[in-house]
Amino acid sequence: MDAAILRTALRDAFPDVDLATMRIVRAPGRVNLIGEHTDYNDGFVLPVAIDLRAWIAFVRTRDRRVEIVLGDGARDGFDLDAIGEPRHGWIDRLAGMAWSLGELGLDLHGLRGVLLSEIPMGAGLSSSAAIEIAMAWALRDERPPLAPMKLALAAQHAENSFIGVRSGLMDPFASACGQRDAALMLDCRSLDYRAVPLPLDPYALVACDTRAPHRLESSEYNARRAQCEAAVEIVARAHPEVRSLRDVTMDMLPAIGVIDQVARRRAEHVVRENERVALAVEALEAGRMDSVGRLFAESHASLRDLYEVTSPELDALVEIAVATPGVVASRMTGAGFGGCTVNIVERGAVERLRHAVEREYPARTGRQPAIYVLAATGGAGEVAA
Repeated sequence: MDAAILRTALRDAFPDVDLATMRIVRAPGRVNLIGEHTDYNDGFVLPVAIDLRAWIAFVRTRDRRVEIVLGDGARDGFDLDAIGEPRHGWIDRLAGMAWSLGELGLDLHGLRGVLLSEIPMGAGLSSSAAIEIAMAWALRDERPPLAPMKLALAAQHAENSFIGVRSGLMDPFASACGQRDAALMLDCRSLDYRAVPLPLDPYALVACDTRAPHRLESSEYNARRAQCEAAVEIVARAHPEVRSLRDVTMDMLPAIGVIDQVARRRAEHVVRENERVALAVEALEAGRMDSVGRLFAESHASLRDLYEVTSPELDALVEIAVATPGVVASRMTGAGFGGCTVNIVERGAVERLRHAVEREYPARTGRQPAIYVLAATGGAGEVAA
């Protein structure tokens, strides 16, 4: 986003501020290649930070007040010394991040700022995590405001303990730690991660948006986590060493099914999805894109049949994509219940996929899609104003 656009937005929102002191921070969204609903089960994920970002242009103030204006003119704020309870509005993500950083005893500064985002809301591309990570960069003078992994953990704490969404680490991790031209394989238990170079010279990374937004605050997301915890509790009766679904093996699943068939299905998805992440990394590093396509297909089917988080719109987009010549891999990405699919496409076939989706998806669903050709980018930071 051009600094001039941000400068104009800040001037219009706060006419009295000194634009000579303006600063700009940004944080990327993410698309997860594979490893869905595994992060909060101590599993493995393979996200990519993407070149759709949340931006905050701001000036420091001498008081302890944070005032933010959105691109549509909505305005809200909070006092750093009296953040209070969540208000169930957009400001909660920003206030929650400030609250979480305050819990760590960090020095924070008041500001007047504008928040503009290129990340479509509700598309499953982690707009919320990007906003939180960008806010942390705005509130702190230190660069980075925290070590990137600690910053991601602080954002997760804000989601879990302030917002009340029991989300995992993957989204803020990708936004804080992303690397250009690479996916990141993260072990959500040890927090070890490594870059996996993406062979995207002959391929493009494409997200197709259902335009059927999901809401993570809905009961369905938290219900899935509770079902996973129920599965762990059942297995741990006979295997006390089991602490999460990361520790569960396929031979343990029948015992879960005797007591709770729903929990068994959720557990089977997570166990097999963790295996698929490791196999996908091997396939990407070896350039075996046919294997990547097979693993994407297995992941989507598992999310549809075992974890039950796809939707008719997501299924339609995947079916359209896999029937399009030149599409190597396609599956839903993110929490589900709407949002996006992620697709690996031969570069010469991107427009073919776009035309197929724009022609067939509205006829099947009554909705107009959006298509984003993405690049893998670095994590959050400050840029020249």
